[in-house]
Amino acid sequence: MTIKSKTFCALLAAAMLSLFTVPAHAFRCGQRIITRGDHAEKILRFCGEPVSVQTRYLERGYIDEYGRRFRGFTEEIIVEEWTLNFGPRYLMRVVRLENGFVADVKTLGYGY
Repeated sequence: MTIKSKTFCALLAAAMLSLFTVPAHAFRCGQRIITRGDHAEKILRFCGEPVSVQTRYLERGYIDEYGRRFRGFTEEIIVEEWTLNFGPRYLMRVVRLENGFVADVKTLGYGY
């Protein structure tokens, strides 16, 4: 193989691999991808019930749908952390929900 063909093969392999990767703030439940902004109902439908749920209330500055912050205004949000266990062959996930929508996803060790 020439250097050009090796480079082309490497670029092609990298491009193909990028088609199958999932962003760090997302994960797969079967054939579905759960990502930031998804509703809690989607998690329940495709991933099943969480093994634990921690709920707390948090007060923060008001942020509108365009991401603008408003001084002097606060909002109370419901923060839930769902722990999902997919069994000993798969990694567990902690999904942070804010007002029922996915805000963050963390990966834990293998399940049980």
